[in-house]
Amino acid sequence: MLVVGLTGGIGSGKSTVSSLLADRGALVVDTDAVARQVVAPGGPAHDALVRRFGPALAADRRALAGVVFSDPEALADLNAIVHPAVRDEVARRLAELRLRGAEVVVLAVPLLVETGGAYDVAAVVVVDCPEEVAVRRLVEHRGMDEADVRRRMAAQASREQRMAVADVVIHNDATMDDLQAQVDETWEWIQELLD
Repeated sequence: MLVVGLTGGIGSGKSTVSSLLADRGALVVDTDAVARQVVAPGGPAHDALVRRFGPALAADRRALAGVVFSDPEALADLNAIVHPAVRDEVARRLAELRLRGAEVVVLAVPLLVETGGAYDVAAVVVVDCPEEVAVRRLVEHRGMDEADVRRRMAAQASREQRMAVADVVIHNDATMDDLQAQVDETWEWIQELLD
């Protein structure tokens, strides 16, 4: 089974690229979705999250984000609670996919660079766009506050840091047709890795 890491900054278009790769036959494990599950009531990180941040913040992702992205200590605490549970669940899912005979798994990890090798991937695909493009997308399409977007960006690896680990870069700052063409090229490259 070939596991390809997919990463990129907030607003870069990772979800779109993940979906396009799934359309081409990849199975996708999205660590953002896993993170939401592990902190949900009954999830392995829920009780620790409530103990550290209280029930109101633990139940309100937006409010919690507002706190942690303006307080480095709170962000470190959140990461210490969430990341181990996410890694455990990802390992479980990958083992299950391996048993099922999966050929290509795209592991979408927004913080792949920040987690410093916590995930064993055969190759890294980075989805990239200029910071201002990402800010505009998040403000216009997700209704996020611009200052909040910039705080989140500041807490992530830089574009340069992501590029330094990239085997392939998908530039997502043009048309959907252009993005589709780059995903096609990336899928062909992934198929070559299987040989």
